[in-house]
Amino acid sequence: MVNSTSVSSISPLMATYSRFPVTLVRGKGSYVWDDQGNKYLDFTAGIATCNLGHVPDVVKEKLEEQLQNLWHCTNLYHIPNQEKLAELLTANSCGDQVFFCNSGAEANEAAIKLARRYANKVKANASSEVVTFQHSFHGRTLATLTATAQEKIQSGFAPLMPGFSYLPFNDFEALDVLKTKKPAAVLLELVQGEGGVIPANQEWVQQLAKVCKENGILLMIDEIQTGMGRTGTLFAYQQYGIEPDVISLAKGLGSGFPIGAIIAKAEAAKGFEPGSHGTTFGGNPLATAAGTATVSHIVESDVLQNVNEMAAYLDKQLESLKNKFSIIKDVRGKGLLKGLVVEINASEIVLKAIANHLLILTAGQNIVRILPPLNITKEEINEFIDKLEKAFQSIEKGV
Repeated sequence: MVNSTSVSSISPLMATYSRFPVTLVRGKGSYVWDDQGNKYLDFTAGIATCNLGHVPDVVKEKLEEQLQNLWHCTNLYHIPNQEKLAELLTANSCGDQVFFCNSGAEANEAAIKLARRYANKVKANASSEVVTFQHSFHGRTLATLTATAQEKIQSGFAPLMPGFSYLPFNDFEALDVLKTKKPAAVLLELVQGEGGVIPANQEWVQQLAKVCKENGILLMIDEIQTGMGRTGTLFAYQQYGIEPDVISLAKGLGSGFPIGAIIAKAEAAKGFEPGSHGTTFGGNPLATAAGTATVSHIVESDVLQNVNEMAAYLDKQLESLKNKFSIIKDVRGKGLLKGLVVEINASEIVLKAIANHLLILTAGQNIVRILPPLNITKEEINEFIDKLEKAFQSIEKGV
C-alpha cells in the first residue's frame, strides 16, 4: 500500500525538467508576466517557438475564428487549413509535399521513417542507415534521441535504436565515409542549437549536398529551430545554395501552438503511401489555422527584413558587451539565433538575468543562447543589452 503522507509531498509532475524559479501566466509581444505581476523581457521565444512574439494578433484572430467552427477531425477527411498551409510551405520552399504532425521530434521521426521506407520500398537499397553529426539534437523519442549524437541525451535509454551512425560536424574529410557507406539519408542541422549554437560551414554543406546527390543519399535538413525566419530567410538552407530532399519543421511554425511538419520533394515523398504513416492530431484544424496565419505573416510582411536588420544590430551590441567582460569569449550564431561562449557555467548568467527580469537560455554548459522574437525592435534590444550587462556585472562583482 502506498503511504499517503509521503506521496503528498511529491510533485504530481515527473522530474524531467530542472525549472527556473519563475511561474509565467501571461505574455504579449516580447514580454511575459509571472504570477506575482513581474514583467520580463523574453529572449527565449519559447526556445525559438514564439517567433512573432507572444499571442500575436494575426494568429490569435485566426485561432479564435477556427475555435467557433471545428477543433478536430480525422485525417481520413480533407482539412482545408491543412491544404492551405501545405500550399504555403511548398510554394516557399524547394519541396513538393507535406506531412503534418505535432512536434519537432515527431517531424524528425517522420523524416527518418520516410528515409528508411524510401530506401527499402522505392530504391530496394541495401542500407537503411541514417547518418547524423556529433553534438546534434533531433528530439527525444527513442529514434530521435538515437539520431541525436549527444551521450547526455542518450544516457539510460539503452538499447538504442539500430541504424544510426555519427560523423564530426564541419569536417570535410569525414564526408568520404558517405561515399563508402552510401546510407539511406543524412540528417543535419545548419545551426546546431542545443549543441552550442554552431553554424555549419557553407562550403562544407555544399560539398555534403554534392556527395549526397552523387551517391543517391537523401539530404534531410532539420529546420526545427532555424526555420520560420529565425536565421533571416524563411528556411536556413536557402542561405547555403542547396536543395534538401526533406525538411523537418516545428517550433515557430505555429507561433506556440503545437504543430510539426516535414516537407519533401516528390521523389522522396514516394516513400510514404496510404497506411504507411499517420497521426491522430497532426494537421488538425486549429494547428493548421495557427500555422497558416504564422507563415502567411512571415512571407507577406517585413518580418524577414527586420530579422536581418536587427541581427546586425544585435551582433554589434553583443560584440561591444564582449569587449567589456573578459568571461565572454565569443559571439556566434546566425540571424536571431545567437550564442555567447562564456568561461563560466552559463546557468549562472541565466539566473542573474532572471533577477534582472530578463529570460535567456543555455545551449550546453558554457553557452548562453539568445532567441528574441523575429519582430524585435531596436529599443527592446537596447533593453536586453542593459539587463544582460547588469547580469554580467553582478557575476563580476560576486553579488
